[in-house]
Amino acid sequence: MKTTSLLFYVFLISNAIAFSQNSTRKDSLQGGLPFERTCFDVTRYDLNLKINIEDKFISGLNEISFLVVSNTSKIQLDLFDTMKIDSIVFNNQKLLYKREYNAVFVNFNSELHQGENQKLKFYYSGNPIVAKRAPWDGGFTFNKDKSGKPWVGVACQGTGASLWYPCKDSQSDEPDYGATIKIAVPNGLIDVSNGKFIGSEDLKNGYTRWDWEVKNPINTYDITVNIADYAHIHDSLNGLDLDYYILKENEEKAKKQFEQVKLMLGCFQTKFGDYPFANDGYKLVETSYLGMEHQSAVAYGNKYKNGYLGSDLSGTGIGLLFDYIIVHESGHEWFGNSITSSDIADMWIHEGFTMYSECVYIECQYGYEKSQKYTNGLKGNVTNNEPIIGEYGVNKEGSGDMYYKGALLLNTIRHIIKNDEKWWTLLYNYSTNFRHKIIDTETVISYFNKEIGINLTPIFNQYLRFKNIPILELKLTKKHLEYRWKTDEQNFEMPVDISFESKIIRLNCKNNWQKLKIKINDLDLISVLTDHFYINVEK
Repeated sequence: MKTTSLLFYVFLISNAIAFSQNSTRKDSLQGGLPFERTCFDVTRYDLNLKINIEDKFISGLNEISFLVVSNTSKIQLDLFDTMKIDSIVFNNQKLLYKREYNAVFVNFNSELHQGENQKLKFYYSGNPIVAKRAPWDGGFTFNKDKSGKPWVGVACQGTGASLWYPCKDSQSDEPDYGATIKIAVPNGLIDVSNGKFIGSEDLKNGYTRWDWEVKNPINTYDITVNIADYAHIHDSLNGLDLDYYILKENEEKAKKQFEQVKLMLGCFQTKFGDYPFANDGYKLVETSYLGMEHQSAVAYGNKYKNGYLGSDLSGTGIGLLFDYIIVHESGHEWFGNSITSSDIADMWIHEGFTMYSECVYIECQYGYEKSQKYTNGLKGNVTNNEPIIGEYGVNKEGSGDMYYKGALLLNTIRHIIKNDEKWWTLLYNYSTNFRHKIIDTETVISYFNKEIGINLTPIFNQYLRFKNIPILELKLTKKHLEYRWKTDEQNFEMPVDISFESKIIRLNCKNNWQKLKIKINDLDLISVLTDHFYINVEK
């Protein structure tokens, strides 16, 4: 699945690589879009693997189907150099290849032509990276449940899916027609992967293979395995299959805690449109790590507690009214999995919108005031230490502020609009119009500008491309209020509301000093609505 603004994106990539001072050739191979990546479009992955848990060893193949976009005799696939390539087979012939860091340049015996649908089989094996602190570092987790049985998972966002299987490891391309994930595991265990369960087979060698199929496009980092002696709970919501795979000792806890799922889905489908992967179903799968937004197989490790492992990230107490992992990671089904950023430098498109989805959920269940209290409580987590947008083309995310600051930016835009009906329509249309699409920051800004009829570009730029938030400067001159914005973005313009004598006054504020034609004796009589606008104020 191709990005909606590829030419602009390639321009950004080429410039980022040319002028980057900190990135390396390895970084640009992982994050860039050279011809060897753009000359083909992945249409399907078919994984067939055996996982030897005792030896922490993977072996098998990925059959990669692709459409030739431009004539070529060479393509770039990706597999970490910690893994061994056994062979790459095309039309029953082994192909030559060259490895450079984690990139694999595959050479075909003759030129492939534009418009052709092709497939190759990539056989490989090895010991994948084991995560030290999943999901914050990528890799496999090999743990045991209370009965001593294996409990295995993987989380690889940011690090790269190619740490455990060969693929085109770029968010700019997803398999248009989904994937099959067939995982053989020791008898007595099951594997839960993405999509719908399509069957199992006893391989007569001490292993059973569990087969899953995804019908929709899927991020490479979302494809997953979860291996354990799971219990299975099935439910449904208006025809949508809900399946929960949990450790057997937690079955009763799960039945109670996962009642929140229907409330969450009801809210999000009202605000963001239908669940994006209905024909793949919705699953929660218990993991030994905290959680991840694995598409249609959301990883859950919040220990059946409300909040974030029992704590409230907002410091308001409101965060304890819901299970953070259920709500946040499921929010990613709309923002991150359905709508995907073409480069991880734009991951705020995933995290900012998803963090805001928590605020939306609270508003659905408890009302506007509690939602605003929770939203503003997130300010304490913002560092403003570096820009939210990272460096393009080198597999580099921006600041972790993409979560909290991203949500606060959206809350600010809501109050700039000052029309809740228009705001909810905008969010709903954004979610549905870009359903199953790969986009970038420019696409988001252009869409918001068009739908709202306001030029928000300077506002997005200040919050996303600079570390500082706008400063509203206020002063009294001859008992008249003067005001201006202090920003990094030039020609910055954003309205802001103040309260004076029980009246709300909107200031259409710019970088140059402006005057309010109302007499004011003391600046302390003015209150800026900083709960509605994420700004600093200097009087």
